[in-house]
Amino acid sequence: MKSIDASDLPQLTRMAGTLRLLCADMVQAANSGHPGAPMGLADIAVILGFYIRVNPSNPTWLNRDRLIFSGGHVSALVYSLLHLWGFDVSLNDLRNFRQLDSKTPGHPEFSHTPGIEVTTGPLGQGIANAVGMALASKHAKNSLNQTNKNVINHNVFCFCGDGDLQEGISYEACSLAGLHKLENLILIYDSNNVSIEGNVDRVFVENLANRFDSQGFEVIECNGHDFIDINEAFQKALDSQYPSIIIAHTIIGKGAIDLEGSHKTHGAPLGIDVLAKTKQALGFNQEEHFVIPQDCLLRFRNVAEIGALANQQWESLLDSQIREKIVKNLDFSHVKFPCFEQGSFIATRVSNGKIINCIAESVSGFLGGSADLAPSNNTDIVGDGDFPAGRNIRFGIREHAMGAICNGIANYGLYTPFCATFFVFSDYLAPSIRIASLMNARVFYVFTHDSIGVGEDGATHQPIEQLSHFRAMPNLLVFRPCDANENVACWQVALKRQNPSMFVLSRQNLEVISNPNVESVAKGAYILSDCKNPQITLVASGSEVALSLRVQHKLNKQGVHTRVVSAPCFDLLLEQDRAYLASLFGDSKVLAIEASRGFEWYKFAHSVYGINSFGASGKGDMLFERFGFDVQNLAEFAKNLLSI
Repeated sequence: MKSIDASDLPQLTRMAGTLRLLCADMVQAANSGHPGAPMGLADIAVILGFYIRVNPSNPTWLNRDRLIFSGGHVSALVYSLLHLWGFDVSLNDLRNFRQLDSKTPGHPEFSHTPGIEVTTGPLGQGIANAVGMALASKHAKNSLNQTNKNVINHNVFCFCGDGDLQEGISYEACSLAGLHKLENLILIYDSNNVSIEGNVDRVFVENLANRFDSQGFEVIECNGHDFIDINEAFQKALDSQYPSIIIAHTIIGKGAIDLEGSHKTHGAPLGIDVLAKTKQALGFNQEEHFVIPQDCLLRFRNVAEIGALANQQWESLLDSQIREKIVKNLDFSHVKFPCFEQGSFIATRVSNGKIINCIAESVSGFLGGSADLAPSNNTDIVGDGDFPAGRNIRFGIREHAMGAICNGIANYGLYTPFCATFFVFSDYLAPSIRIASLMNARVFYVFTHDSIGVGEDGATHQPIEQLSHFRAMPNLLVFRPCDANENVACWQVALKRQNPSMFVLSRQNLEVISNPNVESVAKGAYILSDCKNPQITLVASGSEVALSLRVQHKLNKQGVHTRVVSAPCFDLLLEQDRAYLASLFGDSKVLAIEASRGFEWYKFAHSVYGINSFGASGKGDMLFERFGFDVQNLAEFAKNLLSI
C-alpha cells in the first residue's frame, strides 16, 4: 500500500474492529489473558499487513519478513493475525486460547505454533532476538547477494512496549543495532503509557526519541490510531538507511467501553457486559463471538497471496551455487577435528579455540563472538575478519543481549552461532539461555575461567553455583571436559544434537590424560581408569578428573581399590539406563569431586566433595589446596566414606 485516502478508512476501521474483538473474545473465552495491548495495536497491525511479506504455506521461507512480538503477552493479537493471514492456526485454535495442549499458549512458543519466530514472554528478549535476526540478514546479504540478485532483502519487524524498553537488554541490543546500521530492523513501540501498576510516568520518564536518536536509529512518531499517519510511518521506516523505531502513541484497550485507556485492561478479560457494549459500539452483534466478516477476511488473506508470489519469485533467483551455499552453511559432517598429544599440557579454553577454528574452517555458517573477552576466551575465528563481512561478532560488554541476539541468529535459519564470556558472568546470560533451551535453539556457549582455578581475580570471578544452575535447566547440555581430547569429543557429541550446548572450560593448563571415543562421551560419563572389584568410584569433571587420578593412585597403593569415572556431561548421564549406570558405579561407594556446589551429584553419589563458600584471591593451585582439593585430604575423605 503506497497511500491511503478517506475512501479506504471505513474498510480499515472494520478490519481493525474485527481484530480487536477477536482478541477480546479469545481472552474472554479463556477467562485469562491480556486484551489491552492487542486492542491498542489493532490499527497498526492492519496496516502492517499491507507491507509484510510472509508465506503461510511456507513459514520457513528464508527471505520472509520476520515478525516478533517482544511483549509476548500480546499473544492474542499474534494468533489472530496468523489466523487471518492464512497460517495453520484455525478459528478453533483461537477459541482454545491458553488451554492445555492448544496451539495457542499464553505466550508465543517457537516451533509450537506455525508463524512464531521466537519464544517470547520475558520482556526485552524479543527486541534482542530481532536484532539478532537483522544481524544474521546483514551477514547473509554479504555472503549470498550477487550482482543483480537480491537473494536477501527482507525486513525484521518487532512490536515492543514500555516494559520492553525499560529492560536493560533492550538498550544493549539497540546499541549494537545502531552501530551496525541494521536498516531492515523496524521497532514498533506501543507507547500507551500504561503498565500493570498504572501510569508509566511514575517509573519511566526518559525521552525515548532522544535515546534512540543517540543510538543511531531513525525515530518516527505517529498517532497509532490514525491509519494515514501509521501508513506514512511505515513508509518512512522502510525507506530509511538506519534501524527505525516507530513511536506509536496508542490507547490501551482502544474501543473497550468504560475501560479504554485503563490499566485494568492489561491482564484481565473485559467482562461479558463491557465486551457486549464494545461489540455494539464497533458495529458487531453483541451475541456473536469470534466473528470475521467475509470482506475483512479477504483483505487480510491478501498477505498469503502476495507472500506466495514473492516466495515464488525469490525461488527463481536461486542458482545452483547459491543453493549449495545455503545447504553448506549448516553442514557439520566434514569437520576435521584436532588431536592433542597425551602428556602435554593445555588449558581447555585454548584447545577449545583450536576446535572452534577447525569447525569454522569447514562450516561457513558457524559464527559468533565474545563479550569483549575474545583473547581470554580464545574465540576469534582467525583470519576471518569482523562482522558483517567476517564472522567475528564483537558484542562488547553486553552479555544479556549477546545471549538473546544469538537466539535470534539461531532461529534465522542460516547460521549456527556461539558466544563467550567468563563462566561467572553466565548469570548475565541466564534468561536468554533459558529461552534458548525452551526453543531448542542451536546456540553454543563458551564459558572459560571455570572454577577457583581463576586465581588472583578472587571470589567475584570464581564460579561456584553456576554449574548446578545450568545442569538443572532442561534441554541444555553442559559439557565440562577434563582435557583437550575430551573437549574434542564433547564438541563432536554436541554437533550431533539439536540442543543448545555449553562448554565450561579452564583458564589453567590441564594435562592431556584422555583419548575417549565419542560414544563414551555421548553417555555423559565413562570409566577413565579402572581396577578389579572397586571399593570406591571417584567421579569428577574438568580439572578435578586429573586430581582424581592422583587420588586413585594413592588409594590403590594403600590397598583401597579405586575406579575413576570422567563425567564431562551430567545431563547426558541422566539419560542413561540402569544397566549403564551399574557398569560405571557397581556396588562401590561413589564420591563426586567437583570444585563447585555439586549438589546434583547426590543423584548418583554417596557423598560429594565440593565447595560450600565463595572463593578467594590467590594463586589457583594454592586455592585448590585451601579448599581441600589435594590428594591427601581427598584420599582420607574417600576412606572415611568407606567406613560409613
